[in-house]
Amino acid sequence: MSPQTDLELQPQILLVTLNSTYQHASFGLRYIFANMKELQKQTQLLEPTIQVSPKNLAEKILALKPKIVGFGVYIWNAQQTLEVVSILKKIAPEIKIVLGGPEVSHEASGQEIVALADYTIQGEADFLFYEFCKAALEGQWPSQKIISGNLPEIKDIKLPYSLYTDEDIKNRIIYVEASRGCPYKCEYCLSSLDKQVRSFDLDLFLGEMKTLLDRGAREFKFVDRTFNLSIPTGLKILNFFYEHVNLGLFLHFEMVPDRLPVELREALARFPKGSLQFEIGIQTWNTDVAKLVSRRNDYEKVKENFKYILNETGIHVHADLIVGLPGESLESFGTGFDALWACGPHEIQVGILKRLKGTPISRHDKEWQMVYQDQQPFQILKTKLMDYPTIQRMGRFAKYWDLYANSGNFKKSVALILEQTESPFWSFMKFSDFLSTRHENAHSLSLQTLAESLFEYLSSVQGQSLETAKERIIQDYCFGLKRRDVPSFLRDSAKLGLEQKNGDLLRINSKNQRQQAHSVNQQPS
Repeated sequence: MSPQTDLELQPQILLVTLNSTYQHASFGLRYIFANMKELQKQTQLLEPTIQVSPKNLAEKILALKPKIVGFGVYIWNAQQTLEVVSILKKIAPEIKIVLGGPEVSHEASGQEIVALADYTIQGEADFLFYEFCKAALEGQWPSQKIISGNLPEIKDIKLPYSLYTDEDIKNRIIYVEASRGCPYKCEYCLSSLDKQVRSFDLDLFLGEMKTLLDRGAREFKFVDRTFNLSIPTGLKILNFFYEHVNLGLFLHFEMVPDRLPVELREALARFPKGSLQFEIGIQTWNTDVAKLVSRRNDYEKVKENFKYILNETGIHVHADLIVGLPGESLESFGTGFDALWACGPHEIQVGILKRLKGTPISRHDKEWQMVYQDQQPFQILKTKLMDYPTIQRMGRFAKYWDLYANSGNFKKSVALILEQTESPFWSFMKFSDFLSTRHENAHSLSLQTLAESLFEYLSSVQGQSLETAKERIIQDYCFGLKRRDVPSFLRDSAKLGLEQKNGDLLRINSKNQRQQAHSVNQQPS
């Protein structure tokens, strides 16, 4: 049964969350809806984005006149959800508000939103929300505001994949999971609280995947924390999707970086380039820091596995590092960044540490002088080894690295900054510091503005020749998926003599003429 979304219906139960963007469908609420049993007919799903006005969302909810509203509360929507709940309790206090999700499952005491709401369900609510609603609609309201229970038996959970609509399949990320939990105890991660890894019935799961494929789904994002934990399970999933890879699939997995036995390597090597993406959480290359936060990495195996993946497969590799871990200085982070860069991942995501409620990393607060924001996104503000200006500096580094390096928009140009240097980290940091003096923030910068700043840096600060800087930026700026003319600040009456290798045409503007540079083989892409 598809979740009701028609605002003309008046359900007794409303499931609501605010997604970060439209493409991120709520996986958790679909699980809850799938397990509402006979109450599904009285339940409706509402999932706007955080861009919606809290007043407008409250108005929509009030128009539906529900008896119970369940909110999924996450780090990205905690403040907006608080505003909506506050309005509802003032305008219609008779509506019972029930909270769930990671932001209220831990350290609930003292949270304003928990105090405002009528009830809070902590932990996995696949069955708990149904049991609450069934009793409540029969007049049996719980006496306690905080509700918790045992973990649901995973093989009894009804899977939610039929609740992805055709519109979801066409326009949204399709989240899937073959297991829940994580055997590792990394202290900055909520998964460290899990006691065990629990797996869904694999044949049933793959049957659901086949149905999604038949309906047109082509991109799947696995949210399993450790996809390659069980090699037999991982192989079975890979073999299933390989049978359908000719459909043009794209699969995203989170991988343990030092676990890649030969049988898994052989299975991965079969997939065509661009069909697989690995998210590999390195987080820190400092062994002392890793030990402090209970992160286990065999760095020699990590390097070996990176080498194999990047040289022998067509997998796109996205690696993660975290700024602000206890015991990590700016210098040691830079050393780790350079070590990871040398491994050759396609992207390095530099994230600022967030203090997720319930995570054991709080045990380091006193010794390592860890100070966090009180409001979302609860990022680290200072540590014993990184003061506030350093954390701010690294925040800018992370944003500019995304805009220039991870985006792929300036691959050839950024190479001029990173190549032939002892430390790519410090070389890019110098560029980031330069950008910080030109732009008040890294938001809403156009591609041309980014190109202008890059040209200024390469030519005036780094000392590249004008022709070299121009050529690289033109290659990046004009050769993307969207064809662009050379920006005015790079136009020159001299013929640059550029040729395209991929067979496309490059239009070059000059002060007096526009000439076309044709490829050698004259074949269209």
